[in-house]
Amino acid sequence: MSALFLTPLSANPVEPAKTGPITNLPLPRYVSMKASEGNVRRGPSLTHRIDWVFKRRDMPLRITAEHGHWRRVEDRDGQGGWIHYSLLSGVRTVIVEEEILKIHSRPDAAAPVNAALEGGVIARLGKCGPEWCHLRSGGFRGWAPKTNLWGVSATELRD
Repeated sequence: MSALFLTPLSANPVEPAKTGPITNLPLPRYVSMKASEGNVRRGPSLTHRIDWVFKRRDMPLRITAEHGHWRRVEDRDGQGGWIHYSLLSGVRTVIVEEEILKIHSRPDAAAPVNAALEGGVIARLGKCGPEWCHLRSGGFRGWAPKTNLWGVSATELRD
């Protein structure tokens, strides 16, 4: 008599980190638009059709794939395509996802409020702890809950 052993498909729920074949950097990862305008193409070459044009300098984007000098990116709405790497920057930015986001003097909801940012505002991303990130925008600085931002992952920590 033989025994049949079944192992759950999720025996190892932690998958190894995926890295890009060109840069060896993590995928997905966040970057920002270096240029004030960038063509988004259907495929990774100049011969592919332009689907649309990103027109917002410093807009955060998520890189999901790499091919030569091209990066497949998506915006906060999940829209994207292939863009030439020279149009991207490693400078990190985020978009405010709340209608009005208060930024505090410390990473604490009870701390004094330094400013309020409107939804859609792009801010420079600084340090991030488990729940809060430091932002700079329009001459203001402060801390905001990570859950109210697009352009930083929930588990990301930054010094």
